[in-house]
Amino acid sequence: MSKIYKTIDLCAGIGGIRRGYELAGCFRNVLSAEIDKNACLTYKHLYGEDAMNDITTEEFKKKVDDTEYDVLLAGFPCQAFSRAGKKEGFMDKTRGTLFFDIAEIISRSHPKAFMLENVDNLITHEKGQTFHTIIDVLVNDLNYKVIGVTKDENGKLVYDARSFVRNSKNFGVPQNRPRVYIMGFSRDYYGDSVDSLPNTLPEKRKTPIYNDLNDLLEMNADDKYFLSSGYVETLERHKARHEGKGNGFGYRIVNLPEIEHPISNAILATGGSGKERNLVLDPKEGVAGKVVPSKQTPLNDKGIRAMTPGEWGKLQGFVNYAFLDKDGNDTFSFPEKLADGPKYKQFGNAVTIPAVEEMAKFMKKCLAQLEKERK
Repeated sequence: MSKIYKTIDLCAGIGGIRRGYELAGCFRNVLSAEIDKNACLTYKHLYGEDAMNDITTEEFKKKVDDTEYDVLLAGFPCQAFSRAGKKEGFMDKTRGTLFFDIAEIISRSHPKAFMLENVDNLITHEKGQTFHTIIDVLVNDLNYKVIGVTKDENGKLVYDARSFVRNSKNFGVPQNRPRVYIMGFSRDYYGDSVDSLPNTLPEKRKTPIYNDLNDLLEMNADDKYFLSSGYVETLERHKARHEGKGNGFGYRIVNLPEIEHPISNAILATGGSGKERNLVLDPKEGVAGKVVPSKQTPLNDKGIRAMTPGEWGKLQGFVNYAFLDKDGNDTFSFPEKLADGPKYKQFGNAVTIPAVEEMAKFMKKCLAQLEKERK
């Protein structure tokens, strides 16, 4: 029987990282932390646990001190480093310093291993200095072997920042979503045997879950997801204006017939831009010109609609994958009466579970190797 490693799930969102590790088969979560109220409702709905904890507080840090666990998991809030928000990084007092709270928790509780996830813009933020600071703290201050990092003969850190980026499209789902994964193993606990570990994280999943976007789209969607004619006209004017200036900004229809293997652009927690860059053509009949109470103008006559929350859930591996029961039935659901807005936000903020699952399988192998060498 495989050894069970206990995890803590920080900046947990709706538990995508946790779930990816659970799917790997030897990880069990014992403590969670999230401050978004709606995300906490979904977290409790899915896992039966109250995740409402603030990692910046001494109260929570003491709670971690008193918790026996092996692996720290954390997804940073995207705002501080994402292209979609202001690039304030560590100067953002409410979020940018969360890495330092995570580092303090690691320094106090000494987990055997950790995995951190962030947006790919992390590696270029402040011309790479933000990322370098993170790696320096993890390797030199906290004494962890970080996968992808070595030292030269003078003790200088050597790494290719791009090697930390993995794209969801290579892990079974048709979504172009590059993200940074940082994984480390305790040199204090395992000694120099950590240097014998593979120094590259998994790059892809062997078998796809979907061949392309067409496999997961739910055609004949509810009328409410179809754009009004006025909205489509606004998007077309906006796109033409930007193209006239030589900019590439504008809405995208991601399943045009001429695209042989369509994939989506990254879905975003901010909603609007994530939706507009992921519009789809849906041949549903009787939609054109239909008057819907929630729309200011009749529905468009081109069959253009936004993706549904369910489609976003499939792109992230929550729906039709991570919560299947033993009979193959999907058990994922949101709390009753949760509006579409929070659903989009929660999926947009989440990790891609199949990608995290591969990272978890890799960590599982590394831990098994280290435990064997430690005996």
